[in-house]
Amino acid sequence: MVGRGSGRSRLAGVVAVVAALGLLSGCSSSISGEAQPDAGGQTPAVAGSSAPSAAGSTPPSTTASSKAAPLADLLLTPAEFPPPFDAVVLPAQAVPMAAPDLVGVPRGATVDPADCAPPEQDYGPTGTVMAVGTDNASRSTISVELTRSDTSLTSLEAQTEDCTSMKVTANGVTSTVTTVILPPSPINADQTLSLRRTVSTPSSATGDQTMLTLMAQVGDVRIAATLMTFGATEPSTAPLDEAFTAAVQKVRAGS
Repeated sequence: MVGRGSGRSRLAGVVAVVAALGLLSGCSSSISGEAQPDAGGQTPAVAGSSAPSAAGSTPPSTTASSKAAPLADLLLTPAEFPPPFDAVVLPAQAVPMAAPDLVGVPRGATVDPADCAPPEQDYGPTGTVMAVGTDNASRSTISVELTRSDTSLTSLEAQTEDCTSMKVTANGVTSTVTTVILPPSPINADQTLSLRRTVSTPSSATGDQTMLTLMAQVGDVRIAATLMTFGATEPSTAPLDEAFTAAVQKVRAGS
């Protein structure tokens, strides 16, 4: 979906995973994600906003560590995703393929400058879990990712400030990844950060890949909700706000 010829090799990410699960084509998924009743009463991070809602960090609070709760128990269920996003919980083996695509750096890629490479991440089921929702009409996805992290979002923000543009080469294809830090979010969390990343690939047939990511830290759990789009598509960000708010509140409630 990202490009023709050698550009097709960059499909080892979220879009390839959800396509394999049948969501992008509207087929039923063979991956089970047990639905549970919607928690209800969620308030979007920026109510009714059609613009990006958030970035920045706030001083750490006394939020209790959620280390006792398995990440899988804290993740949004498919039923808790906002419409029209049809969601599944990714199986453990798909997470290492999908998660790196959310930062524009596929697994095994080289990054220039090297210091801009994403921090090491535990992609095992106790370190990272993901759920992905797809809107077939706009061919966009919302991914909710929970990770265990002993480092603060301040470190990621500092790295981002030094790495607003980088070259990423994977399977012989070089892309330019640019990142912009957005205004802070009003979400109730220890820290927050929001980023807009754009992946530009010369061989792309679908245009630039854009990821709007809202992040929060609650205890030792990092929450990231990402809206991924392609080309000139500009869907409403209200569902992203809703998913992010629900994800943060669920982690707080389970911690």
